[in-house]
Amino acid sequence: MSRKTQRFMFAAAAIVVIFAFTGCQDISYSKLSANYHFGKANSFFRENQYRKAITEYEATLKYNPNMTQAYRFLGESYKQLYKPGVDTPLNKELEKKTLDALTKALEIEPNNKDIIYSLGDMYDKLRNFDLAEKLYLRIIELQPENMSNYYVVAEFYKRYSADKPEVAKKAESMYLRRIETDPDNPQGYAYMASYLEQVAGGPEELLKSFEKAGEFLQKRISLQPDSAEAWLALGVNQWSRSFRFQFLTVAERMKQAQGAMASITKAIELDPNYPEPYAWMGPLYKAVLAKLEPEKEARYNAEGDRYLERFQELRKRAAERKKLEEELKK
Repeated sequence: MSRKTQRFMFAAAAIVVIFAFTGCQDISYSKLSANYHFGKANSFFRENQYRKAITEYEATLKYNPNMTQAYRFLGESYKQLYKPGVDTPLNKELEKKTLDALTKALEIEPNNKDIIYSLGDMYDKLRNFDLAEKLYLRIIELQPENMSNYYVVAEFYKRYSADKPEVAKKAESMYLRRIETDPDNPQGYAYMASYLEQVAGGPEELLKSFEKAGEFLQKRISLQPDSAEAWLALGVNQWSRSFRFQFLTVAERMKQAQGAMASITKAIELDPNYPEPYAWMGPLYKAVLAKLEPEKEARYNAEGDRYLERFQELRKRAAERKKLEEELKK
């Protein structure tokens, strides 16, 4: 091989190295710049400075157009500025940019639960029931073992149940699916009961719903017999039946009131320093028993006041304890 040929080959190799090095520099510079702007954007986002965050997320994407989280939080930032129900050009633009950014993020990571939820939440804000439902159900498909997903979907259905009566059945079905997935978890029964106590309807329909809720609360107690909160929840349900449904006979209301007293008393026995049972025992005596048996009104009112005083005492003590704990941490 001649010296001339050798010099040519060395020169060619040097050019290749230079270009390769320059390419690496460009890649490193882009990556560093993207990370720099992404870090600034996240700081602004945490501080609720969403307009500044948007500027930095957009700068991030100029250097790294495939960064999923930049698209996601860009969409989240636009969403924070968006005002549901406001029909202005600016709000329409925020709506479009939110959807564009979150849709792009989902295209890059189609199975990312957080992105799916965020996009579903935006469609929910737009009252686009069909698209929001499709996305929320997708979360359950991806993570059927995650119990919180069922609550997300159930709460979504509950928000539309007043306008769409057929959706109320879907909400109830979702709470039941949650219980069926993990029947030994008492929280599922608690959520189902809470839902049933909030449904809309006429007096008789509501009473049936409260009675059904009471059955789920009994199931919860069977799993948590030593839980003061579980017993209190049942007591409040029984108190509501005795207080709210005035069309019941005096005997029927008294039966519910006595059940409420037994349940709330049990909660107090399990945890004497738990303030809430005393708060409910007060109106049980004063607003229910005193009305059902007016001849004993003075005694019932005095007993109710005693429980309410105890509630105030325990709540004050709890506040003082919390204040002391915070001071000790400092």
